[in-house]
Amino acid sequence: MHRDTCYNEGMFQLSKTLLDRPVMSLRTGRPVATTVAAIINPNNLKIEGFYCQDSIDKKTQLILINQDIRDIIPQGIVIDDHDVLSEPDELVRLKQVLDIGFELTGKPVLTNNKKRIGKVSDYAIESSTLYIQKIYVSQSILKSLAGGSLGVDRSQIVEITNKHIIIQDPLQPKRSLARAALPAN
Repeated sequence: MHRDTCYNEGMFQLSKTLLDRPVMSLRTGRPVATTVAAIINPNNLKIEGFYCQDSIDKKTQLILINQDIRDIIPQGIVIDDHDVLSEPDELVRLKQVLDIGFELTGKPVLTNNKKRIGKVSDYAIESSTLYIQKIYVSQSILKSLAGGSLGVDRSQIVEITNKHIIIQDPLQPKRSLARAALPAN
C-alpha cells in the first residue's frame, strides 16, 4: 500500500498527536525511531518531514521526510524500514527549509492592524497532505477568561515571518465582493 491510499482522507490531526510518537518499521514491526519535531516549510505551511531520535543510536538525530510515511495510525507513524531515515546533510532539496529552522508553536500572532492576539499553541494538519490547515492561538489570561483560544484557518493568514504571523482581524467584517460590484445610483 502507498501512503496516498492509507491516510484517512480529510482527517485533521493536532500537531501534538504526531510528536513524540514511535516511527514503526513495516519490515520488522518494531519502532525504529521517535518523532521529536516537525520540519515546517513557512512558505506553504507544509510539514516536509520530522526530526526523529534514532532507536538504534540514541545520540543520532535523523530525518523522516513526508514522502516516506506510509501511514499514520494510533500506534505511530508507519514507514518501510529504518533505511528511509536520513542524516540532515544528505537531504539537499530540504536544506533551505532546514536552514530556516521555522518553529510555529509559540510564534506571536498579530492582526493586519498590528493588534496582538496571542501566541500559537497548536496547529491542525490535514493528514493526507500534511498541510497545516488551522492554527490555534492562546490569548492572554484576561482574553482567555472571556473566550478561550482562537482557531485561525489558513485562509485567514496574511503573512508569516520568522518573528510573527499576521492574520486578518477576526473582528473586522469581511468586505463583500458582490457589494463592490454593484453599480452606483
